Amino acid sequence: MPLKRRPSTEAEVAALASGIRLRIIRLTSFEAMTNKELAARLSRDPATTLHHVRRLVDAGFLVPQEPRRGARGAKEIPYLSTGLSWQLDYGGADPVVVNEAMLEAYLAEMADADLAETETTRLVVQADAEEVAEFKRRLDGLLEEFAARPRDPAAKRTAVYVSVYPSR
Repeated sequence: MPLKRRPSTEAEVAALASGIRLRIIRLTSFEAMTNKELAARLSRDPATTLHHVRRLVDAGFLVPQEPRRGARGAKEIPYLSTGLSWQLDYGGADPVVVNEAMLEAYLAEMADADLAETETTRLVVQADAEEVAEFKRRLDGLLEEFAARPRDPAAKRTAVYVSVYPSR
């Protein structure tokens, strides 16, 4: 059964209107990471990354974990995704804002991906509005089913990006 999503707030949409912030959420979905670790993974300046982390914390997308000591004894705070981004309905938001950020994150992640391990498929179909709605419902159901499965820390992570759009 599809997840009942709640409408997103303007602050939540604003926090997600950045490909880099969407990448931070993905990176912290299964393991807590410090700002320094995130900056290194994203090839970004730690100060810039911290700005994005703070925006995500303020909007409820990340939660700080217990502080730990870094290699040189400095206090480091790891952050973990709350999963909130998967629970929101962005229907009331400007779809361009969210879609642009998602596409930006996807393209940056694909630039870092091993294309030999990437499977890509494209398909164009002719379907009326009712059939397209059925396709989206079934696809959403499949994604929800896999998202709800128990996490296996030993399992390989796999990212999925889906875009349904009019073919001209």
